[in-house]
This record gives sequence, C-alpha cells and structure tokens, in this order.
Amino acid sequence: MLTYRNIHLKDCCLKQVNETALLFLTMPGLSLQVQKLTRHTMRTALKKDEKVLIIIRQHWIRLALPFFVWLLAAVLLILFAGTTGFIITLVAALYPAYEYLNWKHNLWCVTNVRVVDESGFFSRYSKESPLDKINNVEYDQSIWGRIFGFGNVDIQTAAEMGETTYQLIHHPKLLKDTITHAQEEYKKAQINKQATQLAEAIAAASKSSAPSQQMVADELQKLFNLYQQGAITQEEYVTQKKMLLKN
Repeated sequence: MLTYRNIHLKDCCLKQVNETALLFLTMPGLSLQVQKLTRHTMRTALKKDEKVLIIIRQHWIRLALPFFVWLLAAVLLILFAGTTGFIITLVAALYPAYEYLNWKHNLWCVTNVRVVDESGFFSRYSKESPLDKINNVEYDQSIWGRIFGFGNVDIQTAAEMGETTYQLIHHPKLLKDTITHAQEEYKKAQINKQATQLAEAIAAASKSSAPSQQMVADELQKLFNLYQQGAITQEEYVTQKKMLLKN
C-alpha cells in the first residue's frame, strides 16, 4: 500500500480553528449535537457525509442602531404622548424585532465541502461556494473592529462567480482560518482518494496475467500526478513505477 506525508496546519491557524472546527471533527458526540442544532439553524440541507465546522453571523453591533432608534423614540413618545405614545412604542417594537430575525437568519456556514451563505426571514436567499472553487480568502479589521471583534471577509471564487465581501462579520479571522483549514483537509481527502484508487488499480493489475499497455500507461500517469501533488515521496514513486513496469 502507498504511504503519504502528512499535511500540517500552520500554528496561527491551529490556535483559531482548534477551538471550533477541529473540535467538531474529533468529537463524534459533539459533532452529532452540532448536526442536530444545524437542522434548527440552517435551511440548507446537508449532503451525505457533510459536517458543519462553524456557523458565524454578523456582529451584535448590527443590532445596536435599530434598538437605539427604537429606544430613543420610545422615551420621547412616552414622555410627550402619554398612553398613545406607549401604544405606538409597542407597535414600533416590531422594527427591532424584525431586524433581529433578519440578523438571526443571516449566517455563514463552513462545512467540510462548501461555504453556505444564507439570509432573509420572510424572503430567503442562499448561496454556496464549493471549497475547491474558492481561490482566496481575506479579512480586514479597523481599530474599532479589533476592539469589538468584527470585520469584513472577502471570498474570491471562480471567475464566473466573482468576489463577495461580507461586512460586520463576528470573528472574521476565525471564519477565514476555518475556510483555509477546510480547504486543506478537502484537498488532502481528494489526494488520498486518488491514491487509494491507484493502489487498488495496481493491486488489480498485479493479479492480472497480462495488463494492457494502455492500462499501465494510465496508472503511470496517475502515479506521476500524485508525485507532482506531493501525495507520495520520490522513493514511493520510483517503487510503484517499477512495480507497474514489471507487470
């Protein structure tokens, strides 16, 4: 069987991701609880073998302005309009309540295969970006953002999908690092899948009395691709190549 070199995460990424994404991956019980919670949080159904790594919303500061406006209006109405003002205040409370519902349903979910963007309470919007289609992820924080823990996240995907900027994200660095980690794990899983398929093909070829030249050529090409991707060492590449040519 083939052996592969481990892909290590950077220390800076581990500090942020270990507390969330890696915790879900390494604790099946907690992961199950997250999946149950997700069904009550996300509208998008998870695919087979898909796991939620993290769910992030906009920062609570997004609700500060609607609540402050309502509170100021409530004080003024009650002071100057009495009972009528109190009734108007109760009706006006629908405004911050509506903003809260929108905030609650405006979320970004990172799974082991994609990034899902959902928003809207009455109306619904959903967009997903496969991990292998994401080219770059960046975040930026102002001074106030660093103090209160919010910022903007830019996700650049394939050319036809373009670039999307998400504003006032809670813990933007955590979102960025989780996506980066998920991409690395996804790439590693795909390489391991290819390597397994190659190993099975080599085993099948070794049992065959006379494998076709085309089959040997195809397996040599797969083997070379794995070597180029860093999934196998040069020594492993040479060994497996000799086995194929010997057959």
